[in-house]
Amino acid sequence: MTVIVAGKLYVDPKDRDRFVEGLRPIVEAARNHPGCLDLSIAPDPIEPGRVNNFEHWESQEALNAFRAMAPRPSVPAKIKNDQVLKHVVSHTGPPFD
Repeated sequence: MTVIVAGKLYVDPKDRDRFVEGLRPIVEAARNHPGCLDLSIAPDPIEPGRVNNFEHWESQEALNAFRAMAPRPSVPAKIKNDQVLKHVVSHTGPPFD
């Protein structure tokens, strides 16, 4: 079953862009890792301190393998709040049936 990790987290608005850029090596490594279907960590266009996270993995095993070797964030920032969840997907289809 595919796995999606998605949600939002909050950092100080003055640190957000630097924080997101510091995660770039993780995004690049994930996108090149076997089993990663997509991964994006991006600043939210409306809320100044919000960072959106989206990961799509072929399996829990692929996600675990990446996490075991993933680079660490290069820019420290205090995460004030996070609302990121993992979803195990049993069915996938077109968004508009």
